[in-house]
Amino acid sequence: MKAIETISGWGGWPRRTCRISVPVDPFHVADALTGASAIARGLGRAYGDSALNPDCTVLTRRLDRLLAFDAESGALVAESGVSLARMIEVLLPRGFFLPVVPGTKFVTFGGAIASDVHGNNHHVAGSFGNHILWLDLLTVDGDVRRCSPGSDVSLFQATLGGMGLTGIVLRAAIRLLPIESGWIRQRTIVAPDLNTAIDVFEANLASTYSVAWIDCLARGPARGRSLVYLGEHASQADLPPDIAAHPFATARRSARRFPAYAPSWIMNQWSVRAFNHAYFQKGCRQPSDRLIDWDRYFFPLDSILEWNRIYGRPGFAQYQCALPLVAARDALTDILDVTASSGLGSFLSVLKRFGPGVSDRPLSFPIEGYTLALDFSLSPAALTMMDRLDEITIAAGGRIYLAKDSRMTQRTFEAGYGTGRAALSAAILRSASNRSFASLQSRRLGI
Repeated sequence: MKAIETISGWGGWPRRTCRISVPVDPFHVADALTGASAIARGLGRAYGDSALNPDCTVLTRRLDRLLAFDAESGALVAESGVSLARMIEVLLPRGFFLPVVPGTKFVTFGGAIASDVHGNNHHVAGSFGNHILWLDLLTVDGDVRRCSPGSDVSLFQATLGGMGLTGIVLRAAIRLLPIESGWIRQRTIVAPDLNTAIDVFEANLASTYSVAWIDCLARGPARGRSLVYLGEHASQADLPPDIAAHPFATARRSARRFPAYAPSWIMNQWSVRAFNHAYFQKGCRQPSDRLIDWDRYFFPLDSILEWNRIYGRPGFAQYQCALPLVAARDALTDILDVTASSGLGSFLSVLKRFGPGVSDRPLSFPIEGYTLALDFSLSPAALTMMDRLDEITIAAGGRIYLAKDSRMTQRTFEAGYGTGRAALSAAILRSASNRSFASLQSRRLGI
């Protein structure tokens, strides 16, 4: 099926008219490629233009089958267009969970591979690609190559985090995590400022999961005040009798859809400041230790479908940077000061601790240290401020997350990822023929 559609990423900007192909099975993906270049697109949750190509954007949503599962080894084989939500729905009752999940379950298997997504457990489990056993990749010359940590290694590593530029993932195998229940033992620690929040992360590196909501508009002694959430998969022994009888039967949330685009003036410094104050005070009053089901712990925003509409029709940009450990405190302080001074605060502000990254994945995002994610309504003032945040990030030796990016420059990209790494990735994806896999993002960044 082929059509012309105007589409965007999750941030709603930029919007482009693209030639769309929707192959019905893996055997017809090569036939779906039209024009000199193409890019794959899953459920459209990349925030910017990394899954947009006006020549040919290949939707993988019909490649959505779970193909095989070995309960003894925990190995799952699936097509690239299946959602993480579907994978969890099928495998959780069998006592397995995905080893790494991002902040939404509404992404595809292939999209998680292409972005090498990270979760709240990167400091102990690494990123999504660490758990991929092998993948089948449709390359520029039309061949399907199976690559793995032990075979066609350079292509395998370049594909993990490669933003779809090495080819289209058709199917892959991943090793799942065995669990005893669908519940998380959550501990909330109130951090009155940024330094305390970082100290909490460093003191709890043995915790499986850790993530913080951070107040990006608090100033003075309260700068960076946070609610740090630690988590562990609950065992049978952790559950009260009524839950232990059905440990995977967590309550199903009824997702509500944000009805329409909100007026752009709703997202202002006063509304965000009021929300942040109320959210922090609510967190201070909640029990510090409680059981919470997997859906609420990992995917709190998934209960509101189309929540991106809250930013209005102009759209929004997420600014997510990774900062090396040695420079993180100072750089985070500067970023929060610039954000607070601008008055363009974000109510979706998240801080995580990264463990070591994987150096031979050219475009993979994580580096050991901290990652901060901030959402901003799009405006000239916001774009100017994010340019200033780029300067702070690059000066600290950090980088910007490609899966969230919609506006960084080629200079910022090369400073963060290195021209050598970009050249390595480009050599792999363009060496076979004059056809390429490319996106508006890759063209903007010169990858």
